[in-house]
Amino acid sequence: MIRIVEFAPAVEKQLRKAPKHIVRKLQLWVYDVEKIGLEVVRKIPGYHDEPLKGERKGQRSIRLSRSYRAIYEVRSDHRLEFIRIEEVTKHDY
Repeated sequence: MIRIVEFAPAVEKQLRKAPKHIVRKLQLWVYDVEKIGLEVVRKIPGYHDEPLKGERKGQRSIRLSRSYRAIYEVRSDHRLEFIRIEEVTKHDY
């Protein structure tokens, strides 16, 4: 069960520029993953967890709001699997 979340270096900078409610929603998602595991959190409809296509194949996104998304991928370091949040971005429509 995956319960470890880390942030890519660029994410910290992106979060400093993001609205406070976006930061709180991501913190809640991280808390949920660490407490109940990624497999369970993926089933929560409010996050709209979905696999990505094209150049981002292998990554997934969650909705932090109608506009903002967090992009993450599951990684492994030969001992354990963990989540790395690669980007928090405003979604283009």
